[in-house]
Amino acid sequence: MRIFEDIHIDWLGKRKIFYAISLSLFLIGWINVFVRGLHFGIDFKGGTEIVLQFDKPVNVSYIRQYIDNIGLGFVELKTFGGETGVLVRTESQYIPKNIFPKVVDNISAEIEKYYPGIPKKISDTTLSSVTYTFANADTTDQIVNRLLAKGYQAGKVSEELTNTQMVVRVGIADWIKENLRTKMPDNQFQIIKEDHVGPKVGNELKTNALIAIAISLIGILIYLAFRFKFIFAVGAVVALFHDVLITIGLYAALYGVIPGLNLEIDLTVVAAFLTLIGYSVADTVIVFDRVRENLKIHKTMPLEELINQSVNRTMSRTILTAGTVLLAIFVLLIFGGEVLRAFSFTLFFGTITGTYSSIFIASALVLEYANRFQKKVNF
Repeated sequence: MRIFEDIHIDWLGKRKIFYAISLSLFLIGWINVFVRGLHFGIDFKGGTEIVLQFDKPVNVSYIRQYIDNIGLGFVELKTFGGETGVLVRTESQYIPKNIFPKVVDNISAEIEKYYPGIPKKISDTTLSSVTYTFANADTTDQIVNRLLAKGYQAGKVSEELTNTQMVVRVGIADWIKENLRTKMPDNQFQIIKEDHVGPKVGNELKTNALIAIAISLIGILIYLAFRFKFIFAVGAVVALFHDVLITIGLYAALYGVIPGLNLEIDLTVVAAFLTLIGYSVADTVIVFDRVRENLKIHKTMPLEELINQSVNRTMSRTILTAGTVLLAIFVLLIFGGEVLRAFSFTLFFGTITGTYSSIFIASALVLEYANRFQKKVNF
């Protein structure tokens, strides 16, 4: 783009304006983090996530009315991928103990409906299953097939010809399905996903995510310290912290404010942050590399003028790269659906902050260090 090939903008002369912008965004975001808190996805806080796919469009508010009163406590619902998809989240791993007997009664009633008076015995129950014993193997096979046809997760305990036991899985999805099936008989649906994450596993994933981000930042600090000067490495890592912290703050600030941006932090978002760190440091390295080249050529040029010249000469590359990345991510943000929204938002806003932090945070920190301590930066 020739329009950006010969520009003379005093970028660092405007650095205090961007200091104020960054500080404002940081304060707004992190005040919300401390006051309202962050909202973690099922990966980190544990619980059950279920996706229902209906044959016809549904109103989530109607589904909420049906599910709120079935004994599962707080349940979160939102549209998923379109007007026929519904995402259900609950912190429960298993059906509550006071609900479990009702589910077993429903299964027994279903058996009684097709085989009135048939001898049966409940031989074992767990938090997620119930086992029946019947008089003979043929009866067991028939009942298993009948329940499977009705949508229950039934199966034989063993494949032996003499097996007389049937196990039926009893989960939150089954209880939801059982209730919605009677409330919405004219709109059939199926469960296309059911994920369970225990609280212990969620805490381990959260810890591992923080460790992954910390290790990546330390690795970048060491790499840049060897490739450039230590102050350059510090400037780059501070810029990365700036990008990540402001983006996290926006998660808390925008939750419940803008429709469609009630974003939760999960493993997909962690992957987006790691991608953002890689993109941001690459952009910073391009600027630093040009600064290093110019320092060797213009040894007497004032540092602020030299950094401005370096930024101006890389601006064409910066705008082309950031522009194409933002265009692709914007398409994902608009059309990627619920699954990719948090990932797309993180990369979209992070790309913007990562681009300007390369100039006004990383490069500016090098200049502030040189001015304050009267240090001459050279290679």
